[in-house]
Amino acid sequence: MRIARLEAWTVRVPYKREETSALINRGGITEVIVKLTTDDGLVGWGECTRAADTRGIAAAVDAMRPLVEGRDPWDKEAMHRDLAIPALWAFQPMTGNFAYAGIDMALWDLCGKECGQPLYRMLGGALRDSAEYFYYLEWSSAKEIARQAKDGRKKGYSVYYLKGGIDAKREEEMLEALRDGIGPDGRIRIDINQSWTGPEAVRLLTRWHERFGIDFCEGPVRIDPIENMLDLRRQVRVPLCVNEGLWREADAWRIIKSRCGDYLCFSPYWVGSIARFHMLSWAAHLEGWQVVKHTHGELGIAAAACQHVLLTLPNAADGHQQTAQLMSDDILRTRIPIADKPVWGRIEGAGLGIEVDEDKVRRYHEAYLEHGEFATYVGKTGPQGATITPGEEP
Repeated sequence: MRIARLEAWTVRVPYKREETSALINRGGITEVIVKLTTDDGLVGWGECTRAADTRGIAAAVDAMRPLVEGRDPWDKEAMHRDLAIPALWAFQPMTGNFAYAGIDMALWDLCGKECGQPLYRMLGGALRDSAEYFYYLEWSSAKEIARQAKDGRKKGYSVYYLKGGIDAKREEEMLEALRDGIGPDGRIRIDINQSWTGPEAVRLLTRWHERFGIDFCEGPVRIDPIENMLDLRRQVRVPLCVNEGLWREADAWRIIKSRCGDYLCFSPYWVGSIARFHMLSWAAHLEGWQVVKHTHGELGIAAAACQHVLLTLPNAADGHQQTAQLMSDDILRTRIPIADKPVWGRIEGAGLGIEVDEDKVRRYHEAYLEHGEFATYVGKTGPQGATITPGEEP
């Protein structure tokens, strides 16, 4: 079996509502979808989640074509090595990782289909029957948070996730409404996206943990230098989660060894492949970390691939990240479970175990060609308080 053709389309799929944090305001997801076809007719699908610029990811996928076509899909790690060294993607590691992660996903899909096994079995088999995901709260008013808390409880969620670092006074009001709405047993997680100073983090985390019981805080202060997180960990009782800074394998390993937190929040695209994400997650287990699957926006292909991995990890926590709850649509033929509820069980189909709707891929590719990507910075304020709009530089 050899890869005969690599095809890729950039798609634009809107959210039901705007996603807001200390870093972004955006109205949907723009991703690069990869399709690999073999010489014997098998098809594998992958998804390259975006970072700053989807066009850069699409260009990277196209540049990788000569090192993928004609190869055996089982040689996925050899392809990754060849991309890094002879093809010089080691000099653009993050773009290379985001692009190759989608190709790698499609390679695993092909391998699973050839041997008739789901991805989780090829990674050593399931250690659990299901994974649990969080309820993604909208940054809004206390009244709206109370409504969302009621909705989350009705649907059975136990972990609630609120972006912060924008306005501490409003966020404290939201947290109060959230705790009242979910009761004493619901778990509250906050993500500050590194926007606090050290003193702010100590003051607010101490106060909020006493009042609301924070399950963990993600990215409270800048991760570089790593001493920022180590200092904070010595001063607060709130468990800490690291996301930013897990840019490459070496970065992830440095953070794992430092023990500067309690949870790692990352995914295959940070380190470039499913195998490397799997390996580093097991290494983190030996150092006492728990792993939460990260997303900065994803469709059903990437969500399914990560679900397989989570089933195989000894240190997979509850409350994994998802944006399926926000999506107005997907590119799969069937709706993934976490679009409506917190729990996703085993996926028993071969490979990724999903069916892509190619008509939807074409439709949302046309939407991208007409409207472009969803900018992450719409409505944000730039230097000196200037409002940034699409097409302007921050």
